[in-house]
Amino acid sequence: MQQKGAIQIIEWEDLDKRKFYSLGVLMTLSTRATVYPASLIRTRLQVQKGKALYSGTVDAFCKILRAEGVRGLYRGFLVNTFTLVSGQAYITTYELARRQVSRYSSSNTLKSVVAGGAASLVAQTITVPVDVVSQHLMMQGQGENSGRFKAKSKMMLAATKRRLTFGQTRDISVQIFAADGFRGFYRGYVASLLTYIPNSALWWPFYHFYAEQLSLLAPSECPHLILQALAGPMAAATASTITNPMDVVRARVQVEGRSSVVETFKQLLAEEGLGAVTKGLSARIISSTPTSVLIVVGYETLKRLSLRDDLVHSRHW
Repeated sequence: MQQKGAIQIIEWEDLDKRKFYSLGVLMTLSTRATVYPASLIRTRLQVQKGKALYSGTVDAFCKILRAEGVRGLYRGFLVNTFTLVSGQAYITTYELARRQVSRYSSSNTLKSVVAGGAASLVAQTITVPVDVVSQHLMMQGQGENSGRFKAKSKMMLAATKRRLTFGQTRDISVQIFAADGFRGFYRGYVASLLTYIPNSALWWPFYHFYAEQLSLLAPSECPHLILQALAGPMAAATASTITNPMDVVRARVQVEGRSSVVETFKQLLAEEGLGAVTKGLSARIISSTPTSVLIVVGYETLKRLSLRDDLVHSRHW
């Protein structure tokens, strides 16, 4: 276990892996369920042309809730839960990469940057196909389908024995494969890497930096978990602001079926100006704030609960 300022960092070798993975699945699922509506709103804001339907995050939330109900805020959620696999791959890669880098450097910033980027690369390779289908499902409803594919209506699916959500998932998946083949499920893969690798590589070092700074300002009796919970959203807001332009391009590439990241970016600027690169940013920050709090509190608590038995009584928080 490393000591970084006043904040203790639990490393991979300190963990009971069986506890770590079993509790980790529950943490990941709870986090995704909490922040999914904000992710859906962000996607719709980024894909719409100008302000054709929604004027902002709050307007989108109210309109979706009125027209589609609570279910509308969770379109595509069930298929999105398959990314639980990528969540476990992410944390495993992150912790293992930190351990590997520590052999060559004791710098926590370097370990966080390299491990965060590597973890995102592995996770996105698993996540992108699910993300492509999920985003098309997000765009269904309220007549604003801006994507290339449209799922069958509820009335058409009601005549089948399939559950509605998985019926729509199958319809979208079949259409994607028919139009683009297997490569269609990796539409926007490069854009995703250009968005999430920097985001992840930035989030971890900013998180540790803010946690350290807060530990210097806070009273000594302040629980470390509270400082870490505050540092998480601060890191997320910083990383999200820096990487949002690529996130807008990624959403356009995946939903509209574009093939060129550069051309998509150029067209976005030509049609909507520099303001386009901030589209969905408020929704993204709103989404990332509770996500970061939940991830930090959940992840740090998870690691503490997963400490090896021989270390439990020797650590004080």
